[in-house]
Amino acid sequence: MARAATTTDAFNAVAEPRRRQILDLLAGGGRPVNELVQALGIPQPLVSKHLRVLREVGLVQVHDRGRQRVYRLDGEPLRPIYEWVRRYEQTWNARYDLLDTVLDELQHPDRASGQHEGETP
Repeated sequence: MARAATTTDAFNAVAEPRRRQILDLLAGGGRPVNELVQALGIPQPLVSKHLRVLREVGLVQVHDRGRQRVYRLDGEPLRPIYEWVRRYEQTWNARYDLLDTVLDELQHPDRASGQHEGETP
């Protein structure tokens, strides 16, 4: 079975942790490649390779500023990821509500048993 190309869409592109790190850095504003290299602590060719993938799916845009190439985030291709993940939000919220109930019962065992403070069982 052939392996899917990493440049087909944003889902594939952000599956790689270094690319997510790059997006995190660019979320704070545009940066030239050398700043990304310094922040990530990996060789420039590797950063450029990841930037190429991110650029091909439209997650980053590049423009020249003097002699530098400055990359900036374009979050629009992340929308399908957000829409997909959002479907699971209700499940997470239901589980967090249950966890809140358990924590409340652990902190206030009298409430869990239906007793009120000051009552003896």
